[in-house]
Formats: sequence, C-alpha cells, structure tokens
Amino acid sequence: MALFKKMFVTGCDENNEWMVDWFLKNYKKHNKLPIAFADFGISKSFKKWAKKEFDHIIDMTQVVDKGWFKKPKSMISASKLSRRTCWLDTDLQILANIEDIFEYLEPNRLAMVEDKPWTKRRQDMRGLQYYNSGVVAFENCPQILHQWAYNVETRPQQGDQETLHAMMDSPLTQRVYITELPNEYNWLRLQLEHDNQDSNKKRIIHWTGPKGKTRIKELMNG
Repeated sequence: MALFKKMFVTGCDENNEWMVDWFLKNYKKHNKLPIAFADFGISKSFKKWAKKEFDHIIDMTQVVDKGWFKKPKSMISASKLSRRTCWLDTDLQILANIEDIFEYLEPNRLAMVEDKPWTKRRQDMRGLQYYNSGVVAFENCPQILHQWAYNVETRPQQGDQETLHAMMDSPLTQRVYITELPNEYNWLRLQLEHDNQDSNKKRIIHWTGPKGKTRIKELMNG
C-alpha cells in the first residue's frame, strides 16, 4: 500500500547537493504535500541533514546508471510510495503553490512541459515537440516510465531527456504517452534570458545548465 496519495520527489548526487537547501526552502514556502529525496550518492553530512528535512529517502546508490540517468528509476521507486507523484529537478526555483499539478494527470502517461527553446532551436525532422524532464508528473507507474528506464540502460543519449525524446517515433506516439502541462509549471531559463518570454503566472523557473547554476548561486547569496 502506498504511503502517500500525492508526493513530490527530487534527488541528486554529491556534486549538486549544494543547491538542495535553497530548493527545499522555496518548495516548503509554498507547498505542504510530502516530498521525498532520491539519493544518487550524496555526502554523509548531507544525508544526515536530508533525513531530517525530507519525508522519505530513496536509496539509489546501488543503481549503476550515472548522474541524471538515475531519474527514471527514481521515479519508478517513488511510484511505490505514492499513487500520484511528481519529479522535480533541484535546479528549479519554485515560486508558488504547485500542488494542483496532479489535476492534469492521465492514466498511463507522463505529464510534462514542452521545452519550447529546444523545439525552436533543434527542429526535429520527425515533427516532434521536445519535452523537458525537469518536471515529470504521473499516476501509479506508467509503462512508458519502465521503457524510459530500459532505454537509459540500453540506448542512452546525451541525457535522460534526450533518451526519452529518442524513444518517440512520431507526434502520435507523443500524444499517446505525454500529457502536456502548462508552461507555467516549468519556465525555462532560455525563455527568460534569450527568447523574451515571460509570464506573471509562472510557478517554477528552471535554471538550466552552467549559467543557470551561476544564477542559483547569485539567488542564494541574495
């Protein structure tokens, strides 16, 4: 039996644990639902802190996948704890309550936001949209999640997001497996800094890449 009806989950390794306190404070400022942490290989001191601050710790240290490739399997593990689950990357700045994200869930699908900068810049020859894996919500454990985890092992691309995209062979496949979330749940750094796209309704800013990490450090330092 699941421990929770609804739950958020994040996770990282020792290289990225420095931003988790900032991430969690922003989350707890606006949200009350349980949040779990997937341990990709964190330091002993951080693990001690995380056990106090998170509602559950998911041990992913024995999974052979490296770095963010552990995300799909972390989501599968999280699905055993909660009926409805939402993965959040640690480089997200949560600006508001996001608990209504679960209202968008549909059976056997992943709910994700279109990665508009990717779609604009990469022009997929199959006519596909790109979807960002920084926010992924789902009900129970969709089969596509198992397929994603399998492809991470057998046909990995540049990252977990690229691996999921490579699995989609047509726009119809995307419509079958992905429910599109409103942009406000995952507003990307490139939209703000390069594409002149903003919204006063955005719930999350996703500070992607090395430049995004610099912005997070600036925000942490006031």
